[in-house]
Amino acid sequence: MGEITGRHVFAITTTAFAVIIGVNALLAYKAVSTFPGLEVENSYVASQSFDARKAAQKALGWSMTPGYDRGRMTLAFTGPDGVPVQVGDLKVLVGRPTEARDDTLPVFALDGDLYAADLVLGKGKWMVKVTATAKDGTVFEQRADLFVQG
Repeated sequence: MGEITGRHVFAITTTAFAVIIGVNALLAYKAVSTFPGLEVENSYVASQSFDARKAAQKALGWSMTPGYDRGRMTLAFTGPDGVPVQVGDLKVLVGRPTEARDDTLPVFALDGDLYAADLVLGKGKWMVKVTATAKDGTVFEQRADLFVQG
C-alpha cells in the first residue's frame, strides 16, 4: 500500500461530499415530484368554518367503512344505531397516500346497503377520501386507509 498524500485525502473528501450532496438532491427531487399538492387553497379560511362543520358531521353519527374484493370496491355507511344510511351526493377519491399518479374518482352506485364501484387496485396501501351529503344537506367527510392484499 502506498503513501497517502494530500491529493488522496482531497479526492476522498471531495468524493464523500459529492455522494452526500447527490443523495440529498435526489431525495429532495423525489419528495417534491411525488407531492400530491395542497389540501385547501387557503388554510386560514378553511379553519374558520372547521369547528361548525365538525360539529354538524359529529351530530350525524355516521361512520364509513371501505372494502375491496377482486376488482370491486364498496363503501358501507352506517348511522349511530349501526343501521345502513343512504347518502345524497357522493364523491370519492381513491389513490396512494404518498403520490397523486394513481388517483382516481370512481363512480359509486347503491347496491343493497352498500355503495359499490368496479375498480382495479394494485397491492398495497390506498387512501379513500369520501365526501358525502346527508339528506338534510349536512356534509360528511372522512379519509380512510384501505389495504389491498396480493
